[in-house]
This record gives sequence, C-alpha cells and structure tokens, in this order.
Amino acid sequence: MAADLPALIALLDDDTLSRGREDPSLPLAASYRAAFAAIERDPNQRLIVAEANGEIVGTMQLSFLPGIAFRGAWRGQIEAVRIATPLRGSGLGTQMIEWAVERCRERGCRMVQLMSMRERTDAHRFYERLGWSKSHYGFKRKLEQEG
Repeated sequence: MAADLPALIALLDDDTLSRGREDPSLPLAASYRAAFAAIERDPNQRLIVAEANGEIVGTMQLSFLPGIAFRGAWRGQIEAVRIATPLRGSGLGTQMIEWAVERCRERGCRMVQLMSMRERTDAHRFYERLGWSKSHYGFKRKLEQEG
C-alpha cells in the first residue's frame, strides 16, 4: 500500500552497501511514487512487505517474467530483499524467500532467479544454505539520464 512507501525506502537505505543510493527524506521523490504505481498496476509485479507488531520489518520485489527460452518458461525474479537490521539472522529472510519460491511455483514458473552484489558474501552463504546455486555472471550497465 502506498502509505508503506516511506518505510520501504528507509528499509532499502538501511544497508551498508547501498546506503545513500536511496533517498528516504520526506516528501519522497515523485519517482518512488511513480514506480510504486507501475508495480501496483502490473499483475506480473509484486512488492512484498513483512510486518511484525505493526512495523515493516522486511521487503522484496517479486517479478514474473515470460520468456521464449527454456521452451517458453516463465521465471520468477526476486529483487531488493531487505530485513530490518535487528531481525537479521532471525529466520525472517528464509521465510520470505521460501514464500516467494512458492508463489513462483503457483504461477507455473520453471525457475526462480536473483542477483546479489559480489560483496554480499553473507547473503551468498544465506542463499546457498537455502539451496540456491551460483550459475551465471551478472552484468549491469547504468544509463545516464539527460536533463
């Protein structure tokens, strides 16, 4: 829900590797509201929020991607996984990832994928404990916006 957006942005910013990439100051930038509206309209996008005692303590985005490869297989893609600092190591991340995998099964996805920054070695061990394997190299290219 849109009212959760400030808490989600703050949670994304509460990370040593990505601190400063997000701007949780209020009022939020219009780009956050526009992205939220686009996700909300798209049936292949889900913005997941975990709550405990009325507080947002986790988030991730789950996308369902159609593809021609692998005989027309759908894929699930998990992105922007964050757990509130005090709850890291509590099992919440495991619950969220397994929940997302089940949603992918329900949607008929043949695989689930995610990317993790090279420096996130703790996250890599976490995903490997859950049965994920390092199978590909990822590449990104940032696009500069004009104006």
